[in-house]
Amino acid sequence: MNSKIKLWTQLGLGTALAGGMLSACGGEAGEGARTEAAAPGESGAAAGEGEGGAGGEGEGGEAAGGEGEGGVAVGDAATDPVAYGIALAVTEAHVVAARDAYAAGKKEAAAEMFAHPAAEVLVEMDPVFAKLGVADFKPLLTEASVAASEGRSTAEVGKAYDRIIAALRGAAGKAPDSGTSDAKVALGVIADQIERASAMYRTIAKDDRYEPYLDGYGFAKVAESAFADSGAAIKADNPAAHARVTEALGVLKQAYPAATRPARLGIEQGALSAASSKVMLAAAG
Repeated sequence: MNSKIKLWTQLGLGTALAGGMLSACGGEAGEGARTEAAAPGESGAAAGEGEGGAGGEGEGGEAAGGEGEGGVAVGDAATDPVAYGIALAVTEAHVVAARDAYAAGKKEAAAEMFAHPAAEVLVEMDPVFAKLGVADFKPLLTEASVAASEGRSTAEVGKAYDRIIAALRGAAGKAPDSGTSDAKVALGVIADQIERASAMYRTIAKDDRYEPYLDGYGFAKVAESAFADSGAAIKADNPAAHARVTEALGVLKQAYPAATRPARLGIEQGALSAASSKVMLAAAG
């Protein structure tokens, strides 16, 4: 357990998790793990406001003034399946990015990516999950983050990733029902992930760090996989939106070609912003 406490303290997540997974340690964390950590990011903000909340900076300044990973509308998630799905998708984007970064040899970045959703999304989703009967799965992110931090085998980290994805799929099965069609819900979540990836691309155009790129990569990958699952239903329900998503995903492949950041960005930022805007408009239609 000491390795977990050390990791969370290093990542500045102790306070966010003190009431959650660390409390399960029977007090092992001690006051040090609680006082050295940063406060959790605010959520309940509209998408696109940055992980730290409206007008603030996200991870290490990766997002500010409306750009970046964006908040999750936790206040709506108990009744709105799109808001609920977005919370799960943001979590999945981080762990997909973590898995792929680890496979590419980026151990520290992977450990951080596995850890972040616990404090940034899942802690504040706890009441929603409790209401909907979703078991707490934050410890699975702890396990994956520790596995990556300790440099365990890619296969072992992959198994930890698989357990998180299984938990996310189980949570998705308990989404609230507002009467909105599955196609519309899926489109709303996909459009959100595309817009988040676009917002991160705006950030990395003026920030050469790896982490913002990796965030955007995760959002792009989740948008792609969700569309593979729901594309046929979306096409039947909204052909125009299907076409716009297809176009945007093509642009995203150029923007985020791999989990490792390329030496030069592949496309102009305006091309991705335009593609994302078309998706948002089509989805709203």
